[in-house]
Amino acid sequence: MKLAISGKGGVGKTTLAALLARLIAKDNKRVIVIDADPNPNLANALGIKDTSKLVPIAEMADLIAERTGAKPKSFGTFFKMNPKVEDLPDKLSIEKDGVKLLIMGAVKTGGAGCVCPESVMLKALVSHLVLYSDEFLIMDMEAGLEHLGRATAAKTDLLIAVVEPGARSIETARRIEKLAGDIGIKHTGVVANKIKNGDEVKMIKQKIGKLDFLGYIPFDDEIARADFEGREPYHDLSRIPKSILELKDKILAL
Repeated sequence: MKLAISGKGGVGKTTLAALLARLIAKDNKRVIVIDADPNPNLANALGIKDTSKLVPIAEMADLIAERTGAKPKSFGTFFKMNPKVEDLPDKLSIEKDGVKLLIMGAVKTGGAGCVCPESVMLKALVSHLVLYSDEFLIMDMEAGLEHLGRATAAKTDLLIAVVEPGARSIETARRIEKLAGDIGIKHTGVVANKIKNGDEVKMIKQKIGKLDFLGYIPFDDEIARADFEGREPYHDLSRIPKSILELKDKILAL
């Protein structure tokens, strides 16, 4: 199964991606997680302690030059549009508790959709993982779905838009749904985060209209503390709230 998780900044995309990855790996499935957010912090949410040596792939100038034939930030030059990437998930990922993490990084020049060596490299890698990998794939994306091209998106099983109680994040979810449809993602669902009571769940269900409501993550001081301390929430997964387990089971049943 191939999942992409998106939403407005700060709604809890990374928290959801990390919790799903850890729970699914606990079920003895092979899981790979892509941190494609411009401000990567998925490593901490997975409980990876030493992040000092983790370099985003977009910043690996020598590797990009080797595989594409051109240095990053190169414009007006010839380079390979289909670089070799199939060996990179094993070479560049870091693994913890059965979850492999790849940090993509952001293309910092040329604007969204630029045709430059680093952009081509990242899209080729995401496409390989979506189209050819037999591992469970979870992509922690920015709201723009920058690394998903049309061919790749069409093979993505589910796009999850994370929302919180509030109009702005729900409006962002609607924009993400339209963008997802434009590039060929057939199924978009919503996960609500920071939920304090049943009334908030009802309100969000009403506001999202026809979007599939997948479940919710309750407001919990443990998640806030973990974020502040730079560690994974619910180190002991047996303590995880029931609603998160139900959410995971519903996604796996799709």
